[in-house]
Amino acid sequence: MKTTLKKSTDRLSVKVCAIMPDGLFISVGKRDYHLPFSSAPWFKNARVPDIFNVEMLGDDAIRWDALDVDLEIECLEYPERYPLIMKLTPDEVL
Repeated sequence: MKTTLKKSTDRLSVKVCAIMPDGLFISVGKRDYHLPFSSAPWFKNARVPDIFNVEMLGDDAIRWDALDVDLEIECLEYPERYPLIMKLTPDEVL
């Protein structure tokens, strides 16, 4: 008996659901995530249209092109494994 494996053609979808005072709520596929500004400060002063303009980058990452920000989905699922460290220039200090 021959078994044929089907390759999934379902692509994950991503969208920013809300911008709150402390961070973003993001939906990737069927999962929702909270991304606090304390971990991702580059979103805090970003323009609202740029925050909502998010897309999948392959099967395991998301991208905000206008902000030049890429995040692996795994870092949303397990933030403790991926401490985000960002160096800000003096004019970017929050």
